[in-house]
Amino acid sequence: MQRQNISSGTHWESVIGYSRVVRVGDFVFVSGTTATNKEGNIVVICNPYLQTIKIIKNIQIALEMAAAYLEDVVRTRIYVTDIRNWGKIGQAHSEYFEQIRPAATLIEVRSLINPKLLVEIEADAVLHEKK
Repeated sequence: MQRQNISSGTHWESVIGYSRVVRVGDFVFVSGTTATNKEGNIVVICNPYLQTIKIIKNIQIALEMAAAYLEDVVRTRIYVTDIRNWGKIGQAHSEYFEQIRPAATLIEVRSLINPKLLVEIEADAVLHEKK
């Protein structure tokens, strides 16, 4: 199977050595995603619900770079800095994935790369024929 590494062009990709998205055949893997803009600046502060919404929109853009869609997502991994925010984060996740129902894991971590980031999400997708 052919491997396609897709970059969003942020400086972090070359510094750390990763791809924004990797597509191998019908499998698409989206790297950890945060509430940032194209320049890598955090755009939502102190609100786990709004950060999650922004993250899912960023994941949607990343998937589209690999010719995939949110409907193709089969797994999400949600990293949070405060497990007490699970309800707000879960609500935002559900607004996009309630019908899709990917396998999901929510994990509390000590911190993310910037203390203003409260949530980071990874997504895996499997492409399928649209009916």
